[in-house]
Amino acid sequence: MLLPKMRKLFRVWPILLSVGVLISLFVIWPRQSDRSKNPPNDPDDASLRLLDSEKRYMDNRGIQVIVGHYIGDSVDPLQSPNIDQDLLNKNMFNPRPYEGRDGNPVMIPPKDFVLMKQLFQINRFNLLASDRIPLNRSLPDVRKKTCIARYSGSKHLPSTSVIIVFHNEAWSTLLRTVHSVIGRSPRHLLHEIILVDDSSNREFLGAPLDEYVRNLEVPTRVLRSGKRIGLVNARLLGAGDATGQVLTFLDAHCECTVGWLEPLLDAVAQNRTRIVSPVIDIINDDTFSYTRSFELHWGAFNWDLHFRWLTFGGSKLEQRRGDMVAPFKTPAMAGGLFSMNREYFFELGGYDDQMQIWGGENLELSFRAWQCGGSVEIAPCSHVGHLFRKSSPYTFPGGVGDILYSNLARVALVWMDEWAEFYFKFNPAAERLRDKQQIRGRLAVRERLQCKGFEWYLDNVWPQHFFPKDDRFFGKIIHAVTGDCLMRPVTKGTYTQPFGNADMEPCISPPQLSQMFVMTSDGVIVTDESVCLDAPERDTRHEKPKVKIMACSGLRRQKWQYDAKRKTLVHLGSKMCLQLSLKKSDGLVIATCNKSAEQQWELEAVPWK
Repeated sequence: MLLPKMRKLFRVWPILLSVGVLISLFVIWPRQSDRSKNPPNDPDDASLRLLDSEKRYMDNRGIQVIVGHYIGDSVDPLQSPNIDQDLLNKNMFNPRPYEGRDGNPVMIPPKDFVLMKQLFQINRFNLLASDRIPLNRSLPDVRKKTCIARYSGSKHLPSTSVIIVFHNEAWSTLLRTVHSVIGRSPRHLLHEIILVDDSSNREFLGAPLDEYVRNLEVPTRVLRSGKRIGLVNARLLGAGDATGQVLTFLDAHCECTVGWLEPLLDAVAQNRTRIVSPVIDIINDDTFSYTRSFELHWGAFNWDLHFRWLTFGGSKLEQRRGDMVAPFKTPAMAGGLFSMNREYFFELGGYDDQMQIWGGENLELSFRAWQCGGSVEIAPCSHVGHLFRKSSPYTFPGGVGDILYSNLARVALVWMDEWAEFYFKFNPAAERLRDKQQIRGRLAVRERLQCKGFEWYLDNVWPQHFFPKDDRFFGKIIHAVTGDCLMRPVTKGTYTQPFGNADMEPCISPPQLSQMFVMTSDGVIVTDESVCLDAPERDTRHEKPKVKIMACSGLRRQKWQYDAKRKTLVHLGSKMCLQLSLKKSDGLVIATCNKSAEQQWELEAVPWK
């Protein structure tokens, strides 16, 4: 009798689970339409108060932006009627032995959905789920097998001070970060752990935290700032107090995996001028499941100076095939998680202490390292999980625009030479703040270190870049008959990629970046976000294959030649011509070259400096 009942239960259980998920999505969780009803000055929903470009910087494409970001003041209970001070100050950590084991998701029962939704507002992640996971939960070993042998010996490695900045962090996420560091690091490599409290006001992060860390097996202490100083200056506070040979910076909601530390320290030991980051895996903000991230990517930035992950392609990928687990160079780092020699950190000028809260400090340090004799690298054998949120629980003291664009203006003015003018030309929010920046001290650092220029950086560190230069076309690609401009697809959702069919729209005046393209000397037509004009070299199904905007690959299918006399763009792979069909539904295609008006194009250069 028992067996048939069990079989029936197994058949019914997926249906019950699906119903529960649907309830959570459509009944309990706030819908997008409900969010739009919130007043625009509601500090409990920072993403609603941002300009479109700022919202993309905060949230767009998840992993590409949120890593390393540390944002403003905590949630205001007066603006969130379901949250009072008692709830904010209550530590509800209540672990269940097997919840989240091996990085598996935590499933909250339907009876707790209302509480789950309420607690979600505090940190913008599922606090109820986090509080059910033990501080020392197990995680899978996500390394390649060759990594284990490569880093089997660690006695020769330098020790590190691990610095973790927090502001009103949840008890469970903060201490799970700490326990993952302790539990998955060789003891002789951990010199100390320094927690820097940037003026938290949660009671459990005061004396109870001091008492808790006092009993840890690795020397751990809490440094406290009496006022909000932001991520940059809080990290400087921790670095100034650290005594380990290497500084390792982590965010306050991470989980380190086995073998995470040795590759970072080994790379720094081999060359003290290296700044080395781990592969950043994903901890889901809803279920706290752990997902291994894609290793074949590197960090860069777009025309707005917003950090982006880009995939390897062409010769860069071929270079790595010889040793897929060796650290590899990257034009920029995400900034939240990295190791570097402590003495070199200060020799290089530390952080720019005039930067406020966060934003741009990762690019500033990346440019400074590369241009001043160091390097920025990623160690693929090191994996650290990071909790990614779809929105921020914080506001910016002083306003998001002034802080973010002031920081980026400083980056451009100090390190980007002529390309600073390119940035300001198309970013009026930063242009408005450029003359307010006091940068004499940072220019003195650049002079003291005898740093190279930004053109050297583009040519030698990131030769695949999509920025304008004097030796390449930059401007509009205009259809001669319609007068419309080629433009890249506009992202419509939080996590959508700027890929799709190439589109034509009326030209915008003054020129906008969405209609700007670069044509390199080898015929690649590329725009912001490292996406290229792409067409198949052969297509047996279509006489006139559609032209798309796709991730740049370095392949022949993305190379073109402009014939200025005939005003044609010839696709080198197929020997066909770019054509705008006068039938709106057909759009951009490649077709057999002829003298028709549909294949006539103007390349209109736009001054960029």
